[in-house]
This record gives sequence, C-alpha cells and structure tokens, in this order.
Amino acid sequence: MRHSTRRRFAVVTTVTAGALALSACAGTTSTTPAGSDDDFEPLTEISLQLQWLPQAQFAGYYVAQEMGYFEEEGFDSVDIVPSGGDIVPQDALAAGDVDFAVAWVPKVLGTIETSGVELTDIAQVFQRSGTTQVSWKGDGITSVGDFEGKRIGSWGFGNEWEIFAAMAADGVDASTVSITTQDFSMNALLDGDVDAAQAMTYNELAQVLETVNPETGELYTLDDLDVVSYEDTKGAMLQDAIWADTQRLEEDPAYADAAVRFLKAVTKGWLYARDNVEESAELVWDVASNAEAAFPVGPVHQLWQLNEVNKLIWTDAPFGTIEQDKWDQTVDGALAAVNQDDMNLITEEPPASAFSNEYIEKALAELEDEGVALDGEYAPIEVALTEGGQ
Repeated sequence: MRHSTRRRFAVVTTVTAGALALSACAGTTSTTPAGSDDDFEPLTEISLQLQWLPQAQFAGYYVAQEMGYFEEEGFDSVDIVPSGGDIVPQDALAAGDVDFAVAWVPKVLGTIETSGVELTDIAQVFQRSGTTQVSWKGDGITSVGDFEGKRIGSWGFGNEWEIFAAMAADGVDASTVSITTQDFSMNALLDGDVDAAQAMTYNELAQVLETVNPETGELYTLDDLDVVSYEDTKGAMLQDAIWADTQRLEEDPAYADAAVRFLKAVTKGWLYARDNVEESAELVWDVASNAEAAFPVGPVHQLWQLNEVNKLIWTDAPFGTIEQDKWDQTVDGALAAVNQDDMNLITEEPPASAFSNEYIEKALAELEDEGVALDGEYAPIEVALTEGGQ
C-alpha cells in the first residue's frame, strides 16, 4: 500500500471525505452476518479479482485501499488482483483462488450454466451499460438495425453478448452480420478493418477522440462519429458486479461477515471517487504507473474514464443494489441472444442464488448508522481530451 499516496489525498476536504472519517474499528465490531448467530473469527485478509488491468474503471477499489477504508473495516490486507485477459474472474473465484471478483453479469450467467458453479452477485456496481458500437459519420450505422451485412467489431471473451441480445431484440439475423474480432484498441476502426468497432464509453471511445485526424491535423470529435449505445436498446445488460462464492456465503459466517465489511469499504471508496473525481483519477494513475502491467493510457484518459464510469454507477438506485427489472432484462437478453454459430449464451433461467441484495443492503444500513452520507448525485465534469490521453 502506498501510504504516501494516502496521506496526499487525505488532505482533500469535501463533505464526503468528512462523512467517511470513521473510527478505524468501526468495521470490526459486527461479527455476526445476517441470518447467523454463530461466533467466529473475522477474516482480516481477503482478495479481489478484477477483470482487467489497473484503471479508473476500478477506482472505488483502489481508493478504498489507498485511503485506508479496508483497514477501517477490519482488514489487514486486501489483495487487488488485476487481469490482462489471461484470467477469467469468475473462474478464479469458483476455483477458490480469490475471495471476491468483479465481472459482467452475462459472462457469469454463462459460466454458471455451463460449469455448474454457484456464484452470487452481491453488489451491482454499474447500473447502466457502457458499451457502444462506433462507426464513422456517414457510413449509415446509426442503429442496431443497420448491422445487417456489416463488419461489426467485438473483443470476444463474452463481450459480444450485448451485440447479439440487441440484434435479437431488433429482429436482426445474426448470421447476416460479420462479427469481426478486434483488439483492445480502436485500430480496427482507424484502419478500416471493421465498419463499427466495439467501445466502452469510458475507454475505447476516448481512444478515438485522443487520435489526430490526418485530414485536419486536429483530434477527432464526436461530430466525426456515429455512436450506437446499447444502453438505449433492449440488449443492454448489467456489467461490473461484485461476485461471491454462494456456498461460502451460506455456510461460512466469517465469509458472509467479510462480504458486508468489504462492501462497506468499497461503497466508501466509490463515494469518494464520485465526489473527488480529479483526485481519485490521479490516485488511479499513480497505481497504474507503478503496476507491473497496465494499459498504456495517460492521466487525462484516466480522468475521462472515471467521469464516464461515475455516470454508469450513480443512478436513482441505492449504490450497489440489484434492481429486478434490470436483472430480468439481462437474463431475457441472455436467453434470446444467439450468435452467428446459432449458439445461445444461456438456455434456462439462472438459479435464484445468482444475486442477492442482502449483503449490500446490510452494508448500506451500517454505513448510514455510522453517519456516512449515502445520498447525492454525480455532477459530471468537462474533460478536455489530449492526444494519447497524456
């Protein structure tokens, strides 16, 4: 842990920072999870598997670590484990390699059905989909219905299922669309290898806007692009969620207790990242700069990313809660989605244990009792992108 970083950011004085100045022992007094009267030794060391490299998509977890919020909840060590695509978060969790994992809901639903593992979404951090399909203005791809006969880029690895769910909802025959593998950049669009590239609002879309248009000598702008947002379609699916081992939640009171304390710290981290966006983006940039591996984007890109991520997190729903209608839409989309090989993502409803609001609601209730202000909205900032995000 970079204690110097924590001290540097602790001087920021905001309402949220003040509200989060809790006693260091606040999270250790509760040793009984919901539904259990057993005595147990609280867990003090846990691990979290991310689904990608260090970046502001995961700001709340890094803020919780660097600001000492995990310590406040009784953890001596929280290992935040990055992944560069070589680790599948839900597989690492199911194998017992980590205690919690961040992963998209449809990907985990597919794993639950195909592998028979039991995992539970205990906090739905992203309430909106950040996936888009980006094409050049004038190429005629302004809706999902325009995908027919086009080369539609996707990273694969389960990221393609929103595309197929949206096409199914729009009546587009997947076999008429060429799903083309792209790398985790926008080179496929810039080089003309796809007609529309997959892009997250908080990452790859910015990569285009950080690139110089050779015809003008200036950076590309949104006026140069057509952007299809899956959030505006029936194919939108729930994305970044925190997953736990279902059986451990049911059988191990120490693990269930740790889940609540972990969610309390994470909530405080994301609250701070909401109300101190520039400082938090700088913190993540510091983490990424010192990581063994990180995607090569600059500090301005990290600020853009956190600004956009906050838009996906802070809605009318209480932080981290799973709304039934959005869960149902994700499941319905997963059931309806058929890829170009006529394969389904899932063929039956997931078990009821696939999500639970019990742990996040308990975490929020305890935070409220401790005086943490949980309400408030995110006020987006203006981020002026620079070449390469530097």
